Amino acid sequence: MSHKSTYATPFRRRKEQKTNYKKRLALLKSKQLRLVARKSNNNFIAEVVEYFKTGDKARVFVHSRELKAFGWSKHAGNIPAAYLTGYLCGKKAVKDNLESAILDMGLNTPVHGSRIFAGLKGAIDAGLKVKADEKVFPSEDRIKGSHISPEVEKNFQETLENINKKFGEKNG
Repeated sequence: MSHKSTYATPFRRRKEQKTNYKKRLALLKSKQLRLVARKSNNNFIAEVVEYFKTGDKARVFVHSRELKAFGWSKHAGNIPAAYLTGYLCGKKAVKDNLESAILDMGLNTPVHGSRIFAGLKGAIDAGLKVKADEKVFPSEDRIKGSHISPEVEKNFQETLENINKKFGEKNG
């Protein structure tokens, strides 16, 4: 007598701990654009993604390396760089008539004041509407980089002004 196996092989991305399908399904059911924020040791990525049955489509994509074109000369993986990357992503999204999104932080643990929330604050400050509680954002000193050095804070201000010049706004 033969028996069927009751073991179901988990999805490859689940085994690799890259995707939480329960969370992803909840985000997709909302039928809203997602502001995807991802961090690595040396960089930060922010993108606005739209879901399609054939696969997700990135409507706006910004990597922290793009900040060099705006004058950023410091490390691309810290809180000020994450804020600026989110800010640039938000500006590009607003320019493409994308008004609102929901945060998709993937498998990152939500730590108040982290780079993920710095990028989120940048996108919100740029004009993208994303629901968030003010308590989760880093302090203004950390966003500007004054906790690192005065040079980082100066470079932050210059880069922010250059981004605003490109998108035709005064620094606010």
